[in-house]
Amino acid sequence: MAEKKYTIPRWISLLYRYGQMYMGDRLEKYGIGRGQFMFLNALYWRDGLSQEELSEHLCIDKGTTARALKKLEEQGYIYREVRAEDRRYYSVYLTPRAMEIKDEVRAVIVSWRSVLTDGLSEEELEIALELLDRMGANAERQMKLQWQQEETDALPSDEATKEA
Repeated sequence: MAEKKYTIPRWISLLYRYGQMYMGDRLEKYGIGRGQFMFLNALYWRDGLSQEELSEHLCIDKGTTARALKKLEEQGYIYREVRAEDRRYYSVYLTPRAMEIKDEVRAVIVSWRSVLTDGLSEEELEIALELLDRMGANAERQMKLQWQQEETDALPSDEATKEA
């Protein structure tokens, strides 16, 4: 096998950072930062998600989510309302200002996807997606195991014994 320039984790990291730069550069004119477009896109998919649901959907910690939403709210792209069914949670909604740029945000995302897949045949694209799906499932499984272990480790010793 030929020697490769980078490892899989390195390539994934580079692609993520390049994607953040690409999005940030193209959405800068709207005041949308590199880490904010994904929240808008998630809300374009399903407006009214809670902050916690956004964190889970995007696999982003709650603190980062809170900061990104605060900035989007200050810029007039979203607003938050207390949920009637559970006043501890807020639903996050897009404003008309966010809807005005929806097509542009989506176009930038599609454009980045085109950059990534340029020169790939349909077969290569299918193989790449299948491999990424499998790697994603492996990573998710590992993280779930880690989180379960952390929960077990946090239990008092007599409760941990009952769990096992």
